[in-house]
Amino acid sequence: MNGAESLVKTLLAGGVDTCFANPGTSEMHFVASLDRHPDMRCVPCLFEGGATGAADGWYRMRGDIAATLLHLGPGLANGLANLHNARKAGSGVLNVVGDHTEWHLAHESPLRGDLEGVSRAVSHWTRVSPDAPSVAPDGAEAIRAARSGNGRIATLVLRAHAAWEDAPGPAPVAPPPAPRRPDPAVVTAAARALRRPGAALMIDGPALHGDLAETAGRVAAKTGCRLIAPFLVSRIARGAGAVRIERERYAVDENVALLADVEHMVLCGAGRPVTFFSYPGKPSLPEPPGATMLDLCAPDMDIGWTLRALADETGATGAEPARMPLDTPAPPAGPMSLEKVGAALAALLPENAIVVDESITASRPLNVPTDTARRADWMYCTGGAIGLGLPCATGAALARPDRKTVALTGDGSAMYTLQSLWTMARENLGVLTIVFANRGYQILRGELANVDVPDYGPNAARMFDV
Repeated sequence: MNGAESLVKTLLAGGVDTCFANPGTSEMHFVASLDRHPDMRCVPCLFEGGATGAADGWYRMRGDIAATLLHLGPGLANGLANLHNARKAGSGVLNVVGDHTEWHLAHESPLRGDLEGVSRAVSHWTRVSPDAPSVAPDGAEAIRAARSGNGRIATLVLRAHAAWEDAPGPAPVAPPPAPRRPDPAVVTAAARALRRPGAALMIDGPALHGDLAETAGRVAAKTGCRLIAPFLVSRIARGAGAVRIERERYAVDENVALLADVEHMVLCGAGRPVTFFSYPGKPSLPEPPGATMLDLCAPDMDIGWTLRALADETGATGAEPARMPLDTPAPPAGPMSLEKVGAALAALLPENAIVVDESITASRPLNVPTDTARRADWMYCTGGAIGLGLPCATGAALARPDRKTVALTGDGSAMYTLQSLWTMARENLGVLTIVFANRGYQILRGELANVDVPDYGPNAARMFDV
């Protein structure tokens, strides 16, 4: 057995059975080992950003990690934008990145680069396996690291000689460390804060869908606090029957207005609200001056335990959350508009669909009517690096083939990772892709005005009119 096979066996024994792959020469021994293990599903991606974005979508819907297989430093760099999105989403991803042999690294070959430096730009955990006997134990540690803290980015560098030389065998995978829990006194303080006038509970991550959203909704119903989520979230249940959760806004002024009445905010699984960009004369933090922030539970802590403890502390266990009603419009007729597309989507979206929304400037006319459509899970571009929509939908559809997946994307966003359409076709995935083609970099026109540049000339126009 060589090092590559010991790693494949370790991955499978550790419950990692899907690999989104864009390999090169240095990874051929790993590819050969994958070939000998048909229980590992290998999904070819024509661009590395497709592989990393798909692994993100997989985690968001499966709740566990997939692997990516990437080629040296440039391959990892190609996947970096969607790893940034995955990190902001709190998704666990395990990257296996091939590298040159130690003796070849002594020479300035064309693909030689600072692979570890590239990895550390986005990975929580990075390790280089120096030899074949180290590969399996390092792989086991990589799995454990990717599952830690409710999902992290782990990158294992597999040098070519470590892949082809003899190895003793696979390694056992230890469970991740138990996530930290807040002090009970902090839970008591949070419960007290939520009962006050002007209170809001800000939630994110797994608290936005499933049983934990129900628990958060009960806390809000019992205490009378507002229940708020960030603007870009990894996954949120929306539509009829879903817990009523307000989402922040993109525009600074709208966000300031949304939070104007907040006097006390408790953060559970969420960071402090912050605006997307800085603008002249506008705040970076949208909450009112003097509002108190209580950081109850960081995103890498035990969010489930914390919400249940908060429900017990507030006496909310039997409360009924506020829910969204069912109010689907009739399918529209006549000339097309964004509003009519939003109404059509709301009318036709099937129950329990998965929607990946990277429609950018088209999003508002879509989100308003779908608030009361049939219930669905919606996912957004958490890190703001465009090109996530199509790969994320690919991974989500593979993770949950029993559900309909819909990808909403702009024409500019789609061009970043258009290769994902090939993977969808290759894997026979049930993804409906809707491309909003405004033939322009529309959001930048608004952003130019936001930074107090109301007029622009031909050079700027060349960058906006695509």
